[in-house]
Amino acid sequence: MPARRSTASLLLVVALALGVAACVAPSESSPDTAAPSAPATPTAIASTCVESPETVAALEPTAESTSAELDAGLVASLDATVLATLPETTAPGAVVGVRTPEGTWRAAYGSADAATGEPMAVGMHTRVGSVTKPFTVSLIMQLAEDGLLGLDDHLAEYVDGVPNGDRITLRQLADMTSGVGSYTFNPAFTDVFFAAPQTVFAPDELIAAGIEVSPRFDPGTSYEYSNTNTVLLGVIAEHVTGSDIGELFAARIFEPLGLDQTVWPGSSTDLPEPYAHGITWQGDGASADAPLDATHWNPSWGFTAGEIVSSVDDLLVFGRALGTGQGLLADESQVERLTSFPGSAGYGLGFGCVDGWVGHTGELPGYNTAVFHDTTTDTTVVVQTNSDIASGDCDESPVRASDPRTLPCSSPATRIFAALSTTLGHTFTPNPQH
Repeated sequence: MPARRSTASLLLVVALALGVAACVAPSESSPDTAAPSAPATPTAIASTCVESPETVAALEPTAESTSAELDAGLVASLDATVLATLPETTAPGAVVGVRTPEGTWRAAYGSADAATGEPMAVGMHTRVGSVTKPFTVSLIMQLAEDGLLGLDDHLAEYVDGVPNGDRITLRQLADMTSGVGSYTFNPAFTDVFFAAPQTVFAPDELIAAGIEVSPRFDPGTSYEYSNTNTVLLGVIAEHVTGSDIGELFAARIFEPLGLDQTVWPGSSTDLPEPYAHGITWQGDGASADAPLDATHWNPSWGFTAGEIVSSVDDLLVFGRALGTGQGLLADESQVERLTSFPGSAGYGLGFGCVDGWVGHTGELPGYNTAVFHDTTTDTTVVVQTNSDIASGDCDESPVRASDPRTLPCSSPATRIFAALSTTLGHTFTPNPQH
């Protein structure tokens, strides 16, 4: 019998929040097309996840030190951590990177192609899924700095036909409190995608599928992770600039940061060489014994919620820029971003925060990525894996029959990243996955 993972796992972000608007990953149950009753309006709690946002935003680039090698003892510990953790995942291989003020370490493990056994290599490209979202929100914040839009503008000023669009702000789209349902909850979308993953989807089709499962709640009264939010922001960016989103990413983020191995694929199924092949249990015809190779599934369904392709070196640069704002945003905007998390943890303007770690995960068929920056130590960690299949004691996501289920449920990159964070001396503890 084909094994189809829940549609909510598409582009899944790690559940990051503990605050007033509970930041929980979308339900892994069957898609719910009925809008639930609106919860009570939450009481605002001052953001305390980043200890000194002004200090973090004022950090200067550290290019002169990042070319150095990390201490050999630390490297040995990091290497041992990955070697011990990778077998606890379902990923054939992984590329990892760590950058501190003292230097950089990168390494590759396992195979890039489960079918051929080709070894994984540093520099291989992968689809980074929802790590695209902080790129998109960074772009929106740049456009706000330029006066082309405002974060408190209402959605209806730019896009017609979205329920509550006259009350939803761009800020609420960015921090997932809009109440707009994710199109990945809509069987009208997922049935087509799983049956024919080469289908090209236009952004308007994705938005329409999201509208059909909206509203989920009144704007600003709760939190729910929705890919439709970030697709809407991408469409708005194109609208106010008159430029294609790929051109905007290139001109405003890729080129200024020197991300020459990061690409916007559009509707092309190609990946830049070299690249890792990704395996998944999602999709019609997949089974536990025969996962599908999702490498060349059409990425258009992700648009500005999940299309970007990148490499470890570029993600290390972007991860630090995301945490500090350097090369992305003015200090004032970065401080606003680092104070956008609800309470001591949560999801803010395009990314999440737990105990000073800021960043995002990306999960889509075949790939799982983690990009996080530790604002307490100026350390960036990147993990790329070529599987999105969970492992551990998962209630809803399928795991291998041989899995002892003795570990907490986790996606591959998240498990490796959490282990590395402990080795680095500042443990990242993700909320439970299912």
